[in-house]
Amino acid sequence: MARRLPSDPPVIAGFSPVHVLGSGGFADVFLYEQDMPRRQVAVKVLLDEVVDDRVRQMFQAEANLMARLSTHPSILTVFQASIAPDGRPYLVMELCSSSLSERYRREPVPVSEVLAIGVRIGSALETAHREGVLHRDVKPSNILRTAYGAPVLSDFGIAATIGSVDPDEPVGMSIPWSAPEVLGDESRGSVQSEVYSLAATVWSLLAGRSPFEIRGGANSAADLMDRIDKGGVKPTGRPDVPPSLERLLATAMARRVAARPATVMEFVRGLQQVEAELGLPQTPADVAVEAWAVSTPSSGAERTVVRELQPPSRVGARRRRRRPVQGGTSVGVQSVGTVHRTGSATRARRRSRSNLLWIGSAGAVVVAALAVVAVLLVGRAGTASIPTVSDVRAQAGADSVSFSWTDPGLRSGDTFVITSAGATTQQTGTTFVVSGTSGAEECITVAVNRDGKTGAMSAEQCGTIGGAG
Repeated sequence: MARRLPSDPPVIAGFSPVHVLGSGGFADVFLYEQDMPRRQVAVKVLLDEVVDDRVRQMFQAEANLMARLSTHPSILTVFQASIAPDGRPYLVMELCSSSLSERYRREPVPVSEVLAIGVRIGSALETAHREGVLHRDVKPSNILRTAYGAPVLSDFGIAATIGSVDPDEPVGMSIPWSAPEVLGDESRGSVQSEVYSLAATVWSLLAGRSPFEIRGGANSAADLMDRIDKGGVKPTGRPDVPPSLERLLATAMARRVAARPATVMEFVRGLQQVEAELGLPQTPADVAVEAWAVSTPSSGAERTVVRELQPPSRVGARRRRRRPVQGGTSVGVQSVGTVHRTGSATRARRRSRSNLLWIGSAGAVVVAALAVVAVLLVGRAGTASIPTVSDVRAQAGADSVSFSWTDPGLRSGDTFVITSAGATTQQTGTTFVVSGTSGAEECITVAVNRDGKTGAMSAEQCGTIGGAG
């Protein structure tokens, strides 16, 4: 089928068209030069032949949604939206480079980069879900690169509000990355179908093809849908992809919805555990939370891997710098942590940075003090309901110490935070192994992390490698 020619760029006050960037089934994207402030932008313009009252309403909904979400660092920024003089709605967006779809089929993407992309896009999806919105079209071509190389999620054009999808509304979908229940009309989309699509996207970036595509084989829409419906994704085939990552992806792409991680954040934590296993710097998961709900730790024990995006207008708001966790081996959604050390292990130290806020009047000082008190009170109340691990046990072996404990009542999305020799690891399993030289004493404490807040630490438990358990 011949490709259609792009439409003519509309006249937009304050912007000068340069050239077309791309064309789709419902819209064209043009490069424009903005007069003030002077910059280049991408402008998405709906095609005249598809515009009617219903489409205008959908476009307005997309514009409002993108404006609400695009403050997230991993979601494409929308500058403005309006209707051109010729009646076509348009969005003015941040100009990004080509999507990942043009790269992953051309060259292998490093595992470390894929993990970082998965965490960042996952945090964007988690933020959308907390706003009650499903993206419903997560795939490599909807992940763009900013001018600084950061991945951002784009195209919320077929997004839907969670729990309020019109059963009569047609659903657009990208077959290779869609969950089987969506393809089979069993679901109109859910949080766990987005977990599937994100995992399928990560798999594609690693393998250089979509999960059920067969190189040199039959890959029609019907062929792909049949394979996806049967489930059972195969490993990526890359020798540098660790087994723990293969298992995590297979779990997140399970045919049975209940077998997948319950939230995108749970999947993101699995990716972060793989980063820790590989000794990579941990990519922060940026998820916006209300500033008043942020707990303030009384000691250095809280080392959550979620970086809260606090509204800058809050008085007394302070951004904490968190060090990436080390160690930990993911086994699907559950995990058994393992740390290997030599005789003189490097002790991880946490640096704290203090910021002085000079307030010009006594009234401002009072307001800041009240704000700090409010945050402390809310933080203490928020951690009071987090269960505490109280029975850590140590079993010594010839070259390791195996620690175990009873699950005090983890909920979906909770993790255990294990601190050992100053380093922390997050996992969902109740076993943690430290290996090293004979005669070395190893100690750990365990706490529960829930919704970005870490509860009370357990009593420290120690064991001697090669000694009696």
